[in-house]
Amino acid sequence: MVKPFQFSRLPRIYFKSGLIAKLPSFVHEYGNRIVLVTGKSSFLGSAHALELFEALKKEGIAYFVLPVTGEPSPDIIDSATSAFRTEKIDLVAGIGGGSVIDSGKAISAMMDRSESVVEFLEGIGNKEHPGTKLPYIAIPTTAGTGSEATKNAVISRIGKNGFKKSLRHNNFVPDIALVDPELTLHCPKDITASSGMDCFTQLVEAYLSDKSNDYTDALAIEGLKAIKPSLIRSYNNGEDIEARTGMSFAALTSGICLANAGLGVVHGFASSIGGMFDIPHGLICGTLMPKSNEINIRELRKNDKNHVALKKYAILGKLFIDKSGHSEVYYTDGFVNYLHNLTNDLQLPGLRKSGLDEENVSIVCSMTEIKNNPVKLAFENLVEILLKSL
Repeated sequence: MVKPFQFSRLPRIYFKSGLIAKLPSFVHEYGNRIVLVTGKSSFLGSAHALELFEALKKEGIAYFVLPVTGEPSPDIIDSATSAFRTEKIDLVAGIGGGSVIDSGKAISAMMDRSESVVEFLEGIGNKEHPGTKLPYIAIPTTAGTGSEATKNAVISRIGKNGFKKSLRHNNFVPDIALVDPELTLHCPKDITASSGMDCFTQLVEAYLSDKSNDYTDALAIEGLKAIKPSLIRSYNNGEDIEARTGMSFAALTSGICLANAGLGVVHGFASSIGGMFDIPHGLICGTLMPKSNEINIRELRKNDKNHVALKKYAILGKLFIDKSGHSEVYYTDGFVNYLHNLTNDLQLPGLRKSGLDEENVSIVCSMTEIKNNPVKLAFENLVEILLKSL
């Protein structure tokens, strides 16, 4: 029997190496004045950027470059929209990692608003955004968040009273997603690891989510099939275009899955930890993946040994373990062992090195929301996950 479900809108998706060269033709669909939101150096220092700027000039397109650093903050969004509001901008493009794409998404949404973006953030603001925005093109240069396919932009203010909240509306799904694996070829090794683990986590959590459905399950499995041969290869050899293409596909797919199935305890932690500490989102996800899934499995077995999520864990084990003929318990536990080995292979540092310690654990756990985890976890379970992941 097919479970009832609903499926969110998607951008027009174009997936092919070399697509960045086609950006000027897409710009002409909307006008000839564009804000290009980029990272500080990775894209701007590349040959792709020089070629793009020359092509835009040749096509008579006026472009304004806005480099951003780190995750988007209210100050970044508010200052950008204030600066460009009088420039009669026709559209925005975000060319970079997930933070850049979220920055561009929020700027396109706030360009015709006089208020601070904080006033429209979930759980923080007291206003509902009407959904009006400038057209937006998302162009990822990392394989991680899948933000090119989602309707929310994550905005952060880091510190003791910090937050990590979404600006969200169905209309904020990018109009176009240009996924060009060539743009990820020079992604640094540490970012390849952390963004790859974010992507991996999103696919696993969406697959196990209590909101998953037949469509998201099918997509998640295809994304995970791409992760298996591609993540370690892209980490060990950044010039491997086949592996980079696999990870770009997996990241895009993870965004589609999370938008329609939700996520679990790891991303609950990522939100609360990310608001307090300046730790890369993917690093949080990768570090917490092994112990979170281990405790999920333990609690599922206590409550219901026939739970559908346990069967899914066994399917994940069979996918990632190259052995046949074993029991579901073997594959379920083997999947957790695979995660432990993977985080070691990717040389992910513990969270303690980024400032999280025992004194902060209870505070973080009290702030952590778990919406779609396959099993309800108690406060002490959350504490255990963090303490064993430091």
